[in-house]
Amino acid sequence: MKEIILAGFLALKDYIATHVLTCLVPAFLLAGGMVAFINKQTILSYLGEQVSKLKSFSLAAVSSFFLAACSCTVIPVASGLYYSGAGVGAAFIVLWVAPATNILALIYTGNILGLKLVISRIIAALFMAFVVGYVMSLFFGKEKVDRIKFEYSEEVKFIDKKELVVLILVLLSLLGPNYIVQKGKYIYKVLVWFGLSIITFGYALTNLSKEKISSWTRESWFFVKIIFPLLLLGVFIVGIIGKILPQELIQRFLGGNSLRASFFATMLGAVSYFATMTEAPFVDTLMKLGMGKGPALALLLTGPGLSLPNWLAIAKVFGVKKAVVYVLTIIVLGSLVGWFFGNFVF
Repeated sequence: MKEIILAGFLALKDYIATHVLTCLVPAFLLAGGMVAFINKQTILSYLGEQVSKLKSFSLAAVSSFFLAACSCTVIPVASGLYYSGAGVGAAFIVLWVAPATNILALIYTGNILGLKLVISRIIAALFMAFVVGYVMSLFFGKEKVDRIKFEYSEEVKFIDKKELVVLILVLLSLLGPNYIVQKGKYIYKVLVWFGLSIITFGYALTNLSKEKISSWTRESWFFVKIIFPLLLLGVFIVGIIGKILPQELIQRFLGGNSLRASFFATMLGAVSYFATMTEAPFVDTLMKLGMGKGPALALLLTGPGLSLPNWLAIAKVFGVKKAVVYVLTIIVLGSLVGWFFGNFVF
């Protein structure tokens, strides 16, 4: 029993040591900045619930490719968009695509698993993204329209230039550590993050008013206090699950390209926690042990795209009903996509 509990604490220790500074801190600051700085009316005009689904979903999906974030880190970003006025479908597309298929993970996947799996991952993620967007809008789109009045004006300013620079600098502090330091010790990522953060706060303190900075920190803290405790709890639980789940059982149920194998791969990914890029070597190991390519694709998508901490935090931020519909939709789609690609593409 002590070993099982210790596994939970070790997972928690690793998560805090390697994700909080370089991932979660800038993600929370980015989310708070989007709420505090971006004109809500402009977000409504591009990603709002009444905008063409093809337009808003495409913009949300394509832009998410450039956001290297794990399933937990992306929650503040997606919720920041949602509470700034973005439609529920567009927000959940960002929530899915950024961890499931960001460009950094794709490059790393290609190096380890080959080009065919990378292309399949992109196609499958985009297909799933649009289905998720339409499902979430179908179930919950009306409540967002009822709550926010849509009034578009050509004269509405998207964001002040100085505030835009701050958001870009925060985004760089989120992406920089992973893009600049792809290999090597974690301390190098911390140094990159620290340098970019110093530049960000130096610029903000000299160019933004005290009221704007106060609003920014207040909105960022809002996301921290409702999301961070649940992330820690979820990571602890995942550590315990990883300790008690027999490896032989995983190998037995992930072989071949059956629908059952893809379902089990999807469920494994849905409850486990994978930081972005860590899913590729894990999948590579399982494939060498006999896992089929279809289940491998399902795990590549759902591993970084979902996690137990992700479930809990989504339920807290967006509501239990949205979390249930989203998770079930991803599980169904992941299973079907894995089965289809495993039998008809690979």
